[in-house]
Amino acid sequence: MTLTATDVAAPLARYAGRLHAHAGVRHHIASPLGAWLLLALCGPASQGKTREILNATLGCDSRDAAELAAVLLASPPPPVAAAAAAWYREGRLSDAASRWLTGLPPQVQTGPLTSQADLDDWAREGTFGLIERFPVVLDPSLYLLAATVLATRVSWERPFDVVPASALGPSSPWSGLLARVLRTPDGPGHEQFVAVTDIAGDVAVHGARARDGLLVISVAAAPGVAPARVLAAAYDLAPALAAGGKGDGAGVARRSLFDLPLGEGPLWAVTERSGVISGGAGHQERCTAVLPAWSALTDLDLNNPDLGFEAAARALAPGDPWQARQAAMARYSRTGFEAAAVSSLAAFAAARVPRRGLIRTAELRFGHPFAVVAVAADQAAGGQPATPATTAALGPWQGLPVFSAWVARPEDAEPPGSA
Repeated sequence: MTLTATDVAAPLARYAGRLHAHAGVRHHIASPLGAWLLLALCGPASQGKTREILNATLGCDSRDAAELAAVLLASPPPPVAAAAAAWYREGRLSDAASRWLTGLPPQVQTGPLTSQADLDDWAREGTFGLIERFPVVLDPSLYLLAATVLATRVSWERPFDVVPASALGPSSPWSGLLARVLRTPDGPGHEQFVAVTDIAGDVAVHGARARDGLLVISVAAAPGVAPARVLAAAYDLAPALAAGGKGDGAGVARRSLFDLPLGEGPLWAVTERSGVISGGAGHQERCTAVLPAWSALTDLDLNNPDLGFEAAARALAPGDPWQARQAAMARYSRTGFEAAAVSSLAAFAAARVPRRGLIRTAELRFGHPFAVVAVAADQAAGGQPATPATTAALGPWQGLPVFSAWVARPEDAEPPGSA
C-alpha cells in the first residue's frame, strides 16, 4: 500500500494532539511531523507487541509509514528542508538494529558516531543555522542515534503592516504589554475570516501565504477553550485551506459577519457603515486581522510512552537505556516565518542517565493565546495561478502540516524599515 499525505492527515493530527498535550499549555513550538517521520523510519525494526504499539501511534501500518517517510525525504518542496540520519558504534548493535540500518532507505544518511561537533554541524546545516546544537549530548555509552530534521525560512508574499498594540482591542491582556503588532495589508497573500468548527466553536482564522509554497494558519478561539481543542481545529483547517478551501464544500465552514453582533468582543470587533460595495448581494463583508509577532525556542522530552519512542527504542535496543528529544524554534515576523526542528532517538549501552544541561526556552484580533500550523500549499490554493513546476515541486507534501505552535507569549513587531 502506498500512503499519501492525505492518508496520514488524520493520523498526523492525532499524533500532534498527543505531542502538544505533552508540551502543555506553555508557549511552545514543535514539529509533530518531524517526530512522526522518525518513528516511521524506526517502525520496520519492530515486531509483535512493539509493532502493534507503533502502528497505533503512527495511525497506520509502520511499513507503509516508513515508505511514505522515504518518499517525503526524497522530495522535500522548495520551502522545506528535510533530512534524516542514523549513526552507530561498530560492534555494539543488536542483530535487529543492524538489519534495520541495512534496510534504511537511501534518503537516510548512515555512518559511525564521531563527535559532538559533527552532530552539532549536522543540526546547524540542516536548519539553516536556526538550531546550533544537537539535542542529544554524545558520550561513550551512546551507541545508536537516529534523527530527523525539518526547517523552513520563507518571506510573506506581502509583508504585514505595523500598528499600535491597542489594535488588539481593550479586552486583550497583550494590548498593554506590547507597543507594536501586525495588521494584514490590503491585497492578496493574506486571508482572514471567522470559521465554524465543531471542536472549538467559532474561531478567528488568519492565513499568511509565503513565497514558494508554505501557508501559515493562525487560529484563535474564545477565552476558556482548551488549547488542545484550538490546536485540533487548526489541524482540521490547515489542510483544507491549503487545498483551496473556500466554503462548506471544501471542509471550511465560514460564519457570515452579519450573523455576529456589532461591537467589541474577545475575538473580533464588528462595525457597520454605509458605503460603496461591489457585487449584487446588497451587502459586503470585509475582514482584517491583527496579531502579534512571536518567537519560540522549545526543547521537548519525547520519553512519554504515548509518543511511541519507548516502543521504537525497545525494537532497536531492547533492555538498554534510551532518550528521545526534539529541539525546535520558530520566529513569526512582519516579513516572514522561519522554523526548524531536530528530533532524535538515542540508545545507551549502560544504565547511565544521559547528562542534562541548562535549557533556555522562550515563551493573532489574536489578543490571547492561539494555535499556529504551517502547511505545505501550492500557489493555486491562495488564488494565485499554480504552475506545473510548483505543483510538481510540492508533490507528496501538498497539504502536509510541517510545524505547529501554541502562542502564549507575544512580541513587539519590528517597525517598518528595520532589518
